[in-house]
Formats: sequence, structure tokens, C-alpha cells
Amino acid sequence: MSVESEIRPAGILARPYALTTVGAWSLVFLAAFESLAVTTIMPVVTSDLNGRGLYALAFSSTLAAGVVGMVAIGSWADRRGPAVPLFAAIAVFATGLAVAGTAVSMPVFVAARFLQGLGAGGITVALYVLVALVYPAALHIRIFGAFASAWVLPSMIGPFVAGYVAEALSWHWVFLGVVALVAVAGGLMLPAVRGRDRARADRVPASAADARRVVEAAVVAGSVVALSSLGGLDRAVAWLLAPPAVVVIGIALRHLVPPGTYRIRAGLPAAVVLCGAAGGVFFGTEVYLPLLLHDRYGLPTWLSGVTLTAGAVAWALASAVQGRLSDRLDPGTALRAGAVLLAGGAALELATVVLHLHPAVAAAGWFLAGAGMGTLYPRISTLVLALSAPGEEGFNTAAKSITDAVGGSASLAVAGLLFALAPFTGPFVFTTLLGVVTVLIAVRVAVTAR
Repeated sequence: MSVESEIRPAGILARPYALTTVGAWSLVFLAAFESLAVTTIMPVVTSDLNGRGLYALAFSSTLAAGVVGMVAIGSWADRRGPAVPLFAAIAVFATGLAVAGTAVSMPVFVAARFLQGLGAGGITVALYVLVALVYPAALHIRIFGAFASAWVLPSMIGPFVAGYVAEALSWHWVFLGVVALVAVAGGLMLPAVRGRDRARADRVPASAADARRVVEAAVVAGSVVALSSLGGLDRAVAWLLAPPAVVVIGIALRHLVPPGTYRIRAGLPAAVVLCGAAGGVFFGTEVYLPLLLHDRYGLPTWLSGVTLTAGAVAWALASAVQGRLSDRLDPGTALRAGAVLLAGGAALELATVVLHLHPAVAAAGWFLAGAGMGTLYPRISTLVLALSAPGEEGFNTAAKSITDAVGGSASLAVAGLLFALAPFTGPFVFTTLLGVVTVLIAVRVAVTAR
């Protein structure tokens, strides 16, 4: 046996980590499945509960709760360790599923969606803190690649499964059927979290700063929801209200991200900004692709969705490649390559619209964009943990997740306002320019990642 094989860490499915990997992957998968499946069944839910007027709120409440959950659970995990916060988040998520599955009115269903978002956001951050404690640094890129695949897989099977269950049984079982699976996944995590909390003498007491961050997270979440809702208002009013909403988000967000984030300081701050910028490019573009292919090219809905599937497959493949290459590929090179692929994909969508290219070009462009995201996200997550001081993993991973959510939501809001001015061209010009900015930020982050 060579020296290299002796010092190389076991894989994420080896005996020391297998249960943790399967349990953590399952939790991420189930949260992602619910997030994506509910989009498919929401028309049925709102019709059954006579709640079409609360359609948008059922989504925005989940987004808002997720930001709050990230901050609250992240601070809690930093103070006492990840075990109790993780299971508290799992319990809240499962409660939200149970309440949604038994809801008999739309207000109750919206409240259940809030609980689901609160729990899912908390689960994400608590798992990141647990990764820092359980896995050696050399395996971080592999486990984050697995997490990325856990998000991509539901995008391919979630809508079909949810639609089938809702039609064959009832939409209620889309939620109730997952509760037992969440309990099983949580049970798999028990060996990993045992003894991982801080000793009682080492625990950090809650502070006024922790409470302030939770309040600020709520303000950010509410402002993002408001910004995302502007597309339904008169165009002039929407453009008048958008700048104040952005300012409020910026003010409330400053204590939820590392110092230097607004200056895109090299290192951890730039990595956090990169996550938000990349999410803005991807999600600001993605939402208009099926509409483009349906309205401009006359493709049926199912065929338009194939383009999104191409991006999801590319994301999964690129994540798997990152996991296998691990430390054999320079992180800086991976970050730059991922950003270029993402920006190139957005640019191809713009070219498709402006030059009236074949829809296959749009599909190819989205495959590139998906590959860019699959390359970027595992690397960013690994870098954030590597640059976090002990006891700050929860805050920093929450900051990364929050900027991702805020970046994607804000980009969607701006793209929606631009769509009203110049359909398709406006949003794609914006996301292409944001893609160029993402490349520049990635170059800055890459200097630290060497």
C-alpha cells in the first residue's frame, strides 16, 4: 500500500461517514423535493381550499421563513453545537409537513408553508456546521457535491411524482407521505451528532446581537418578498418602490454577512458575494426560459421544460465531477471556469432571443449554465467552511445561504420589471451583465482559494 493511499481520507460513504452521508443527503433531498413538488400541485391545493388569492403568499412565506431559520439556527449551532439545533429544525419542518397535509383552509396551509421554510432553512445551516465537525477538510468538496445532487434530482422527478400522487391519491399525501421519510433521515443522523454539542461549560450564551440578527433576517425576508411582489403592481409604482426595498434589504443585511462583504473584500466576504451573484444569474434567467420557448417558438409545455432538465442534469454531473476531482483540481481554476460557464450560458439565452436562433441553442446554453452552477456551488461551500474560524461556521454558512436566496429573489424581481419594458430581451441583458460581474468576483475569490 502506498503512502498516498494511507493518508488519503476514506470516501463519504466509507464506514465512519456512511450513515451521516445518507441521512444528510436524504434531508437535503426531502427539503428540495417539497420545495419543487409544491409548485406542481399548488393549483390543485388553492382550488380545493378556495385560496387562489393567497397563491403567491404560499411561496413567499416559505422564502421569508427560510432566511429567518438560517440565521436563528446558525447562531444557535455556533453557541452550543449542531445536534439540538438540527433536530429542532427537523421537528419544525416535519410539523409544517403534517399541518400542510391536514390543512382544511388556505390560511392554515400558508402557516404550514411558513413552518416548512423555517425548518428547511435551519436544516441547511445545521448540516453545514455538522459537516465541519464530522468530515475532514479533504472530503468537504465531495459531501457538498452530494448535497448539490440532492437538490438537482428533485427538479427532474419531483413534479412528476407530486402530480402522480396528487392525482392517484390526494395532494395531502404529497406532504404527509414525506413526514415518515424525514423521521427516518433524522434517525440516521443520530450517531453523527452524538457528542457533537459543546460541553455545557463551553457554551456561549445568547446575546442581544443574536436577537438583533433574527429581527434583521425577518426584515430582509419581508423586504425580499415585497420586492418580488412588485411585478403585480402598476409599472410606475413598481419602479418607484423598488429602490427603497433594495435599500432596506441592504441596511438589514449588513449584520448578517461577514465584514467586508459590501466591499467584496478578498477571502470569505467575496466568496459569500459570489454565491449571491451566481444565484442571481441562474434563477433570474431560468424562470423565463419555458415562457420563451412556449410563446416565441410554440413548443408544448413538457418540451419547454426539457431545457430546465438539461440544466439540472448538467448541474448534477458537474457536482459529481467536483466531488471526484476533489483537491486534484485547483479551486481557483474551478471557480473561474464555473463562472465563465454560467455567464456563457446566460449570454447564449440572450443571443437566442436577439438573433432568433434555434431553440436547441437555448437548451445548450442552459446546459452550460447548469454545469457552471454545479462547478461553483460545491467549491464555494467548501471555501466558506475553510475560511471560517471555529465557532463561526453557522454564521458564515447562513450568510452564504442568505445571499444566495436574496440574490436569486432580487434578480427575479429586477428581471420581472425589465420584462415589462422589453419582454425576454430586458431580463436576459440584465442576467448576462450580472454574469460578467460574477466572473470578475470569481477571479477575486480565486486568488484566496489557491
